[in-house]
Amino acid sequence: MRDLLTRRAGHYVQRDLDAWFAHALATGRGHYADPAARQAAADLLPRPILTHAALLAALARLQPGTDVDHLAFAGRLANADPEAAADLAAFLDRALGGQS
Repeated sequence: MRDLLTRRAGHYVQRDLDAWFAHALATGRGHYADPAARQAAADLLPRPILTHAALLAALARLQPGTDVDHLAFAGRLANADPEAAADLAAFLDRALGGQS
């Protein structure tokens, strides 16, 4: 679906689509409210989106009540260096004791 939307709307919207997918995945909204859909996303979505979602989820747990829409920097980190952003998300998750 991501590729289809990008082709139809133009490549310039891919960053917006990727952010939307990451936000939905991190917060369990829409299609990703279903745990099976979240699991399937791990096989379908590119690593920067998954990393962005993991970082958003970890940061939101760090500061409960934080709106992920205020964490736009997480997407830039995930795209700039997905491996480092994934390591940061894992570190934060461990520091928070794996809370969900």
